[in-house]
Amino acid sequence: MTVLEAVAISGRAVAAPEVQLATGLPRPTCYRLLQSMAENRLLDEPEPGRYLVGERMMRLALLGTPDVDVCQAAAPSLRDAADHYGEAMFLSRYRNKGVEIIHVEVPGDAKRSFVHPGLGYRPMHACSCSKVIAAFTEDGFREEILAGPMRSYTPNTKQDPEILRAEFAAIRQAGFAECVEEIELGVSSVAAPIRIGNIGATFSIGATGPVRRFTDKRRAEIGKDLCALAAKVALALQIHGAAQAG
Repeated sequence: MTVLEAVAISGRAVAAPEVQLATGLPRPTCYRLLQSMAENRLLDEPEPGRYLVGERMMRLALLGTPDVDVCQAAAPSLRDAADHYGEAMFLSRYRNKGVEIIHVEVPGDAKRSFVHPGLGYRPMHACSCSKVIAAFTEDGFREEILAGPMRSYTPNTKQDPEILRAEFAAIRQAGFAECVEEIELGVSSVAAPIRIGNIGATFSIGATGPVRRFTDKRRAEIGKDLCALAAKVALALQIHGAAQAG
């Protein structure tokens, strides 16, 4: 922890001798710890002998962020989007090799009908919020999904591993995922990953509504907008995390 804190506080790629000086640890011990943490991706080594806080460490920090803090950081953006689109907006997070919807914002217009997605678990193979997280995670995890049981919820639920493998690739190219009546007939959704750096997607945001409004064209439009909104939420999460740490 002493070494990690010394690297994090620097705010830049820091040389091994600087870390040793800042920590006061014996030189062999400090160098051994730096190399071990770099091997395990807790630290990144952009150039030999210089270190930054690693992607794996950042991912661990995000996974440990309480739901209430994540929701507090994302809620204003989701609320604005719900009023703008006139549809329910939701926030999801990866947890225990699954994805859960943890927060929903709905349109403020009481006369507007909308589809509330509900909270809780979503299958990794059949919901936009789950598929977009799976698409941007490690190859091994995607293969675990494809090799496991995949329940059919509607006639539109995809269960063929090759079809889903191709869809994951298409999601990475487009930047967002769609679910068209795969969980419930008459309901569609679109979701984009919340990414911080290159650590994959721990969270996602999405919009859901009736298929009569969620046409191909509108899903594409919302999907592109969600990518920009996800970047805004990612920044809010980083700012919120920094404020909490301070």
